[in-house]
Amino acid sequence: MLAAVVTFAGSLVVALLAVTLVHRVVRRLGRRSALSAGLARHAHKPALAVAVLVAAQVSLGVAAHGDWRPVALHVTGIALILAGAWLLASLLVVIEDATLARIRVDVSDNRHARRVHTQITLVRRVTVVVVSVLAAAAVLMTFPGARAAGTSILASAGVIGAIAALAAQSLLGNVFAGVQIAFSDALRLDDVVVVDGQWGRIEDITLTYVVVHLWDDRRLILPTAYFLKTPFENWTRTQSALLGTVELDLDWTVPVEDLRQELRHALESSDLWDGRVCVLQVTDAVGSFVRVRALVSASDAGRLWDLRCVAREHLVGWLRSRHPGALPQVRVRELPRAAVAAPKAATNGSSDNRVFGESADGEERVQAFSGPDQAVQPR
Repeated sequence: MLAAVVTFAGSLVVALLAVTLVHRVVRRLGRRSALSAGLARHAHKPALAVAVLVAAQVSLGVAAHGDWRPVALHVTGIALILAGAWLLASLLVVIEDATLARIRVDVSDNRHARRVHTQITLVRRVTVVVVSVLAAAAVLMTFPGARAAGTSILASAGVIGAIAALAAQSLLGNVFAGVQIAFSDALRLDDVVVVDGQWGRIEDITLTYVVVHLWDDRRLILPTAYFLKTPFENWTRTQSALLGTVELDLDWTVPVEDLRQELRHALESSDLWDGRVCVLQVTDAVGSFVRVRALVSASDAGRLWDLRCVAREHLVGWLRSRHPGALPQVRVRELPRAAVAAPKAATNGSSDNRVFGESADGEERVQAFSGPDQAVQPR
């Protein structure tokens, strides 16, 4: 017993010294490397746990004797499996974080970067789940009863799988939808979307749900399967640059060419315009107004919204100050009384206001549409 304790103490000291030395070296390297900094931050505690358990396993295997030795070895082995899974998951998270740190998303055209971020984020969640499942399976396989029951479990795996798939149909559908979204490039983190009439940005994508950060700071949480079954608008699918419209209903006297030049002047004086598109057209001229549409462009959705508001305010202010007659108005003209009464007096004795009678053609029409028992009286 004393030999086992001494062996364990010596192994524990050696393991702790080794882990501490490696941790200091990695932390010093972390000043120049993001990967080393992540290792020092995330892998230190699981590495300590693995070192302690390895020391205990070695001491029990070499110097321990007695009836309690197999039980202690079994417990230590289970703990070592769990600690190893913890260390492996931490290493995978560190590698994924280092990869994400090298890909910048704070640039104007970050479509590829957002795609990689989406894929790595979902792969991280999948790897953690896979490592946890494998660790649980390894722990179960350390029990002789579990190994003996493996044959019967595999024999009934088909029935159990069918029942589980039926019971978890919605959950599995969302999980597969999340994986499909990650690698189909249909939806990425920070994409600007319009979902169910709501405008917002993709804030988070998990295996089961998607969080949309709406423009008014609300969060719309939808299952991932929603984006495979329901149409939605993705404004940054291919690029972040967008086109937007500003429509005004104006009077027919509006000076279109002057308004077009004023629009260009307003856009050129704004840092929101990306210089691609500046078009002003009359798209409708029916009724009392003409509809003028201005088409503008910006580098992203947020700038486009502000640019549309700036252009609208500028054009409205310019029309009010320079051409107030071009603003929307309804004209009402009152006719003189003589002009209104003259047509009525002229039609009193005219035959042009009668379809039947008052003319030769009208008399024929009267005879044609009169019944057989009705006598046509000559006029």
